[in-house]
Amino acid sequence: MNLTISKEQIMNGLQAVQNVVGTRTTLPILSNVLLRAEGQRLELTATDLDVTITCAVEASVKKPGSTTVPVKRLFGIVRELGNAELDLDVDEKNITSIRSGPSFYRINGLSADEFPPTPKFKEEKKVSLPQQTVKGMMKKTSFAVSTDESRYVLNGIFLTLKDHKMTMVATDGRRLALVDEEVDVNEASHGEFIIPAKAVGELNRLLQDKGDVEIRYAENQASFDLKDEKGSSILIVTKLIEGNYPNYRQVIPAETKERIGLLREEFLHALKRAEIMTSEKANSVKLSFGQNKLEITANSPEVGEAKETLAVNYKGSDMAIAYNPKYLIDPLNALSQDEVFIELIDELSPGVLKINGPFLYVVMPMRLS
Repeated sequence: MNLTISKEQIMNGLQAVQNVVGTRTTLPILSNVLLRAEGQRLELTATDLDVTITCAVEASVKKPGSTTVPVKRLFGIVRELGNAELDLDVDEKNITSIRSGPSFYRINGLSADEFPPTPKFKEEKKVSLPQQTVKGMMKKTSFAVSTDESRYVLNGIFLTLKDHKMTMVATDGRRLALVDEEVDVNEASHGEFIIPAKAVGELNRLLQDKGDVEIRYAENQASFDLKDEKGSSILIVTKLIEGNYPNYRQVIPAETKERIGLLREEFLHALKRAEIMTSEKANSVKLSFGQNKLEITANSPEVGEAKETLAVNYKGSDMAIAYNPKYLIDPLNALSQDEVFIELIDELSPGVLKINGPFLYVVMPMRLS
């Protein structure tokens, strides 16, 4: 294999794929990146056997071929090179030579035959939509994914495709984020699956504001093919979480007593300031609604207290409800709308945060001490 490539292109490719490579892996090949050169492209692939990422970049290929190279070493070398272009040459012993200006390196690699094959999708279950749509949906839900490994079906985003709609849900048992968007889904592609947290993290990192993504899925795996306007592509293939996602609809309150509009930025910053005065033992903020005002208070004996007052349009009877501040800050950070609405029934029922759009967030209150 022999090719010339710009430093920028190979850096883009390595940055896209190298995150999935674990630092401690029992199989040496999993520390390597698969390089495959043909036509005018260099394809880079990395995997941890759960998530596989492939990125294709432009290159001037003189002799097609493939090899694998330790990804962290290759990245370290390329990042520090002074010249804008480099030549890669691979011999039959999988030794890769890198030349760039006055610099010369040889890296020992392993045969491409040892690299795990990328799964193929036979099924026609697929949907195509703008990357920006998926990126926005993941941003509005991924913060609520559970990190509790004993409830592994909650360690990911639950995605449903049906009735011309794509729905994403995440919950950790104490809060739930839901968003849906209208999508052109044919009947053959209807279905549901759970995307694990690691793949969600990579998608959050790699999805762009432009271009499209094609989502395909089979029984135990899904792929996300990201294509931008310039024609470069990134493919993310992930194993899916097996198991049945709980019936999340039953935790969404069917009715509401009070609906209060709040300025998102103002509410967010008041919560962030109040959170400073919480502690591990007293990790709650109290929202007290009175005539046209909201008081946010935090009180922990060992730290001190905080009190923030916001003007709101509220005409109901006085009500106080306590929340973990992080559970309100997370969704407010993920949203971009100027106004949010909080819907309440009473002190002990779940609160619901909404916007003028397809987003809903349910959060369980904490007991007022």
